[in-house]
Amino acid sequence: MSPGEPLEPQPGDGRQTGNSFIPGSIGTVRVGGVPIRLHFTFILLFVFLLVVGLGERQSAPLHIAYIAALFGSVVLHELGHALVGKIHRVRTLEIVMFPIGGVARMERSPSPRAEIWIALAGPLVNLLIALALAAVLLWTNSFTPLEELALPSDGNLLERIAAGNIVLALFNLLPAFPMDGGRILRGVLALRKTGDEATRLAARVSQFLAIGMGLYGLLSTNYMLIFIAFFVYLGAAQEGAAAVGRMLTHGLPVRAAMVTDYRTLAHAETIRDAANLLLATTQQDFPVMHGGHVIGLLGRNALLRAMATGGPDSYVSGTMDRNFLRLSPDQDLSEAMRLLTPPGSCALVMDGDELVGLLTAEKLSEFLLLRRFGMQPETTPRSGAAD
Repeated sequence: MSPGEPLEPQPGDGRQTGNSFIPGSIGTVRVGGVPIRLHFTFILLFVFLLVVGLGERQSAPLHIAYIAALFGSVVLHELGHALVGKIHRVRTLEIVMFPIGGVARMERSPSPRAEIWIALAGPLVNLLIALALAAVLLWTNSFTPLEELALPSDGNLLERIAAGNIVLALFNLLPAFPMDGGRILRGVLALRKTGDEATRLAARVSQFLAIGMGLYGLLSTNYMLIFIAFFVYLGAAQEGAAAVGRMLTHGLPVRAAMVTDYRTLAHAETIRDAANLLLATTQQDFPVMHGGHVIGLLGRNALLRAMATGGPDSYVSGTMDRNFLRLSPDQDLSEAMRLLTPPGSCALVMDGDELVGLLTAEKLSEFLLLRRFGMQPETTPRSGAAD
C-alpha cells in the first residue's frame, strides 16, 4: 500500500506527541529509525493463514516461512517508501501493518514529483525481490513448472514467494486509493492541477474502479475481490473527503472554528473534580492550569483510566498530557485539520502563552458541515473562557 496522510506530529515542535498512533496498533520495532507497529487485525490474519495452510503438501515449518516471507516483503515495501521519502526530505513517522497491507505515514505531504517517486518505490522493492529470487532459482537450476505453483509444496517455496511479490507490486500499481497507483495518479494530475483538485479527481477514478471490481466480484462470486473493492471505495471516499475539507478550510484561521466557551481544571484538583465537570458539561477535554499558565490537557479517556487505576482522589496533574497539541489562533485551519485526524483529538489554541480556545476533531467536523451549507464563519471570537 501507499504512504498515508501525515497524522502524527513530533516532539519539540509544539504539536501533539505520543497519542497519535493509529488506534488498534500495538508493539513497536524500529528499523532504520522508523517505528513499525502491527494492527491487531494483522495478527489475527497472520494466525488465520498459518492455521488454514497447515496439513497441505508443504511442511509446517516451510509454510510458516512462506507466510512470514510475504509479510516481510510487505514491510520491505513500506521501508522502500520510507527510504525514498527520506531522500526527498519527507520523514516517515510510522509504519502500521494491516491485513491488506502496510501504511507508511509521512510527516507532511510531498511535492507531486516526490509523491510519484515515493509511491513507485514500494512496488519496485517487490519487483527487485522477485528478480533476486528468480536469479537464485536460475543459478541453481531449480525452477518448477508454473502450473505447480497452485499446489503449495516445499519444492516451490521460492517460486511462490517470488510470485507473491509480483502480485503485490501489480496490485499496488492499480490507479486507486489507497494503493500506490492512486498516489501516482494524483501526483501526475497535480503536475497540472492543484493538489486538492488532483486528489478529488483521483478519488473519483478510484471509486469507479472499486465499483467495477465489486460488480465483477459479485458476478464471479469472488468474495475476496468484493472485500478489496469495498476497501478501495472507502479509501477513495476518505481521500476525497479530506481534499474537500482542505478546500473548505484553506485560508481560514484556527480562531474561526475554535471553541471559546470552555472550562479548565487547576493542577491541584482531583480526578473526582474532573469527573464532576465532565458530567456537568458537554466538554470532553480540559486544559489544566497552574498560576494562570497551561501545563497540560486532560482528556476523557485519560480521565476514565485514572479513575480505574488511581482512584477518584488522585490528582489531575499526575494524569494529564503534558505534550499536548498546541496551535496558534492565526494558523491556517487546513494545516490544523491534518493534526486533528484521529477521532477525539483536541488541540489548545495558544496566543503566545495565553490560552484563547480549544479546537476538537468533533467541532471541526461540525464547522466543515456548516461551511458546506454556505455558512461564513466569524474570525473573531465573541466570548472568553469560563473558569
